[in-house]
Amino acid sequence: MAPLLQVQDLHVAYISRAGRKSPALEGVSFDVRTGETLGVLGESGCGKSTLAVALLRLLPGNAEIQKGAVLFEGQDLLRAEPRALEPIRGARIALIFQEPSLALHPTIRISEQVSDVLAAHEPASRAARRQKMLQVLAEVFPADTAHIADSYPHQLSGGQQQRVLIAMAIACGPSLIVADEPTASLDPTTQQDILGIFRRLREKFNLSIILITHNPALLAGLADRVLVLYAGKVAEIGPTEEVLKSPQHPYTRALMQSVPEGLEGSARSRKSRLPVIPGEAPNLAVLESGCRFESRCADRMEQCKQREPGATALSEAHAVSCFKYGG
Repeated sequence: MAPLLQVQDLHVAYISRAGRKSPALEGVSFDVRTGETLGVLGESGCGKSTLAVALLRLLPGNAEIQKGAVLFEGQDLLRAEPRALEPIRGARIALIFQEPSLALHPTIRISEQVSDVLAAHEPASRAARRQKMLQVLAEVFPADTAHIADSYPHQLSGGQQQRVLIAMAIACGPSLIVADEPTASLDPTTQQDILGIFRRLREKFNLSIILITHNPALLAGLADRVLVLYAGKVAEIGPTEEVLKSPQHPYTRALMQSVPEGLEGSARSRKSRLPVIPGEAPNLAVLESGCRFESRCADRMEQCKQREPGATALSEAHAVSCFKYGG
């Protein structure tokens, strides 16, 4: 069976007012199968959010897709007419943005905002839409559905607002949800609640999910595979357990070493300083030749300065872009 989503050699660049192009994504390729959760992991500025909006051609005006293909159910969304995308955005592929307080309209009740999503894609009577709206909200607010429906966004906590965005995302029964840092502004307990909702909805509706995050700890037990982005390129992709427990790319390994231990760690470990990745990510507007992680890499070799490594397959499901494995 063909994957639900296939991203092939995607290149996206931002263009300055002076006309200078800064690559944001270069040669990004991956697929997502039906019912699968793919985690996209990387630091701020690595291209994660650009990837999320590029999939649905929702990039800002100063960005352009230079080449590549995004095949969803066999249709190339990058070459589709704008009108052909209307029944796909929101209905077949739903995008959950990072900050719910900005994504929700502050002066419209939650019931109306969910109903508006339904009205945009499903012709039905007002009574039928209200019934469906309550059913959708009940999936994420089983105990106080009516209260939430009658509320304004400012009357809800950050976690409740994020649940509303999830409800809006599943309202029309999409096949794929793209969630861009959906727990970034939440406390650890609420983060786990939200991840639990994603896990339950995936199992109930056989959803495919692309979960974007900077925190690898959120992907364990939820994502089937992890794609690691660095400076717009795929550094590593493979099964979650392999990537998180035995990272092969020096950047992935450095990310994992920077994750703090849990509260069960010793007092000594909690007082010690966390390892950090030295240096800074490259300025993509003035890229030099060589591997983009070279200046920060503890394993760098001479050839790393000369050209970029290609992807090397470590197994059928695990690939890494590093000269240590071929390149």
